[in-house]
Parts: sequence; C-alpha cells; structure tokens
Amino acid sequence: MTEVKRRQFLKSSTWVGASLIGTAGAWARANDRIRVALIGAGGRGRRLVEEILANESVELAVVCDVDERRALEKAEQAQKISGKRPRIEKDLRRIMDDTSIDAVTIATCNHWHALAGIWACQAGKHVYVEKPIAHNVWEGRKLVEAARKYDRIVQGGTNRRSSGSFRKVAQLVRDGVIGRVYWARCEFPRPRDPLGFKTPEPPPSWLDWNLWLGPAPEQPFHRNLVHYNWHWFWDFGNGEMGNNGIHIIDVCRWVMGQDVPVRAHSAGGRFGEKDQAETPNTHRSTFEFQDGSLLTCDLRNLYSDHGRVLPRRHIYPEPRLQWMAEFTWDLYGTEGYIHMKHRIQKGGAGCDYQVFLGRNKKAEPLQPDLESWGHYQNFINALRAGDRSVLTADIEVTHRSGIFCELANISHRVGREVHFDPATETIRGDEEANRLLRREYRKPFEVPEKV
Repeated sequence: MTEVKRRQFLKSSTWVGASLIGTAGAWARANDRIRVALIGAGGRGRRLVEEILANESVELAVVCDVDERRALEKAEQAQKISGKRPRIEKDLRRIMDDTSIDAVTIATCNHWHALAGIWACQAGKHVYVEKPIAHNVWEGRKLVEAARKYDRIVQGGTNRRSSGSFRKVAQLVRDGVIGRVYWARCEFPRPRDPLGFKTPEPPPSWLDWNLWLGPAPEQPFHRNLVHYNWHWFWDFGNGEMGNNGIHIIDVCRWVMGQDVPVRAHSAGGRFGEKDQAETPNTHRSTFEFQDGSLLTCDLRNLYSDHGRVLPRRHIYPEPRLQWMAEFTWDLYGTEGYIHMKHRIQKGGAGCDYQVFLGRNKKAEPLQPDLESWGHYQNFINALRAGDRSVLTADIEVTHRSGIFCELANISHRVGREVHFDPATETIRGDEEANRLLRREYRKPFEVPEKV
C-alpha cells in the first residue's frame, strides 16, 4: 500500500450524503406538539412506541390494530411511558378522517404498507412506513408518487442509514479508499423452524379478519398466518428477502453508490421438513448493475453455525432469549476490501468493520464512527425542518432497495433470470415475470392507478 493511499484513508472524514441538516427552529411549528398514530401494533410496534415517545413534544395519540389485544397492550405501554393513554382504533380509515393527526407510523403486514401510506398522504399526513414499503414494485412506485403529489415527508424503515458506523463505511467507500467497488456480498443466516400445517377455522373474536386481509385475496383464516408467519406466504409477505434481505441489500447498494439492477437471478427453495409456508428458506440472489458490477445476497433460514443467542433485554427489557443472526457484508474494490459484521447497540443497529488495502492481510487502523441518531428521530427532525432532504431514507430510497427483493422473488418464482428496465420499472421480454410486479386488489382496498 502506498503512503499516499494510507494518508487518504486516515484523513477520510465526513461523507457528503444524506445527513441531519435540519434544525428544530427551521419550522414555524417547531415547538408545537406532533400528534402521531401507530398503525400496526405487533412485535415491531412495541419498539416503535418507545421510539415515538422518545421525541420531545411528540404525542402518540392513537394506536390502531385489527387485533384488539395488541392495540390494548401498546396503548398501555404508551401510558406507562408518557402518562397519557392513546385512543384505540380498529379501522385505519378512522385515522385518515382525523384531521388532528399529523403523522402516521405504519407497521402492519407488508401487503398493507403501500395502501395505508397512500391513504395517509391523500389525507394530508406525513408517513413513517416500515420496510419493505410495499408488497410489490408497482404499488411501491404509487406510494412514492403519492408522497410527491401531496408533498408529504415519508420515511422508509431501512434504519441502518441512520447509524454512524454504517455511514462511516459509506464515507470511506465514497472517498475511494478501496477504489471502485466491483462486487458486494451480503449474508443473513437465521434459523426458522418449520411451521407445520394449520387447517382453516373461524377467525377468533379478537381479530377483524376482513380488515386484516385488506387488499389481499379473500381466503379462510388459519393460525399459520396470524401473527408473524404471514411473512412466508406470497399473498401477504415477501419471504425473508422482504423481511431482512432488504436491510442488508440496502446497505450494499447505498455504500456502492448504485441504483437498481438491470439483471437479477435467484435460486433456492424450501428445504427440510415440508410445511405450509410458500417462500424459500434458502435463497441465493445475484444482481448486475449497468456498469457490470455485482451484488450477491445469501439467505439461510434452516440451520447455520453463524449467529448468537443473546438475552432479549439487549433489545427489550424482558428477560427472554433471542437469536441474533450474524449479518455480514464484504465490499471488494480495485484497491482493497472491507469486511463488515452486524452489531447490536443502544438505540439501534451498527456494524464492526475492517479495512484491508492492497495485498495486506493486516487490517488498517479503525477510525471513529460518524454520529448516529435514531431513525425515527430523523423522521421527526425532518418534520420539524419541513424538509424531506433531512431524511436518511426518503421513500424513493427505500422503494428502490425493495426492487431488489421483488426481482429476486420473481426470478425464484418463474425459475429464470429476469432483465429489469430501471426507467419503466418493468421486466423486459417476460410477460409472466412482468405480471408479478403488481397484483389484483380486493375491493374496497384497491391501490389506485392514479393517486
């Protein structure tokens, strides 16, 4: 490694990318209370209650869920934190009608994300929506169109973009420390036990099954859907690709400075004991960009030797154990490479990283991370500033990362490589694959052609 290259590495500092540039005083209503509604009160909802109420002058005014037990639980959680009990709603349309609500936070099943976000924008509300921001590519684009048409601030839930350690790696790559990145590789191993089989039955009294289905096709209730395992059924989820794959892919494309792929190939299957789920539990996907560089993503959900069992109190206060998968990333450049490993830290996720330059086997000295901030805090700061450029994960950004996951799923389902046109967001020369970019909607829960 040359001395010039070493000095370049050691002097790298701020990355000129999305950053927290707004201030509370930049918005005329900076001292006003922001009233937020939480739509979807499941496992992620617990953490979001904490993140919402951690912000000064932010009130959690409504908790909405089609499961009345979960809505009550999160309302009680909010009351313990803030001393004020939110109103409970079952139907999210009542929130859209409420002019006192400034912003909504969407943590529903994936098949509801885009429609809920579009309705909120049309109702004049700002939006924080968990990843993936849509169930398919077409409706993701419709949510972006709604955000722009109604001039709403809409943040996607790809929260690693608010982490100082990930931002530091992005800065190093953008500064050319490892040269041009020609290949990025990411991996997510996490054990998922077989679901077995559940037979249809009447929905329980605490669940509004019609509202839970929403835009999805009419079908009977069974207990492998409610709750969480809906991820592994095509009508509602996007498999592990949409569940965790989007997080690791988003980091790769961000750090590489890439947009969307022009070619995607994915292979895998549901290996092991046969069960009711539909999405693959082992999935290898390769994406090619216009300049010929590559991104590969490996998901392993059966058995793996990578991972740790941590006390759940590292994330939540309950003394339960939780398996933490070892997300990893490798960035290969013309001057060196970077290895990254997921890190759980207070306030969110970060990464440990090592930089190797040239043929050297010894890692370069670590540099201080850039500043981290809460991803939801970043959303609130953007509202205070009245400026969507403050967002670290504007809705367009998260939509485009979601395209990778959908192309991987489509390639897997049709059994062949697909060629993507970034300008039209369609698949070239493959009608069967192209049809999977969107879906039919159950009335009256239709994503509109014109938002």
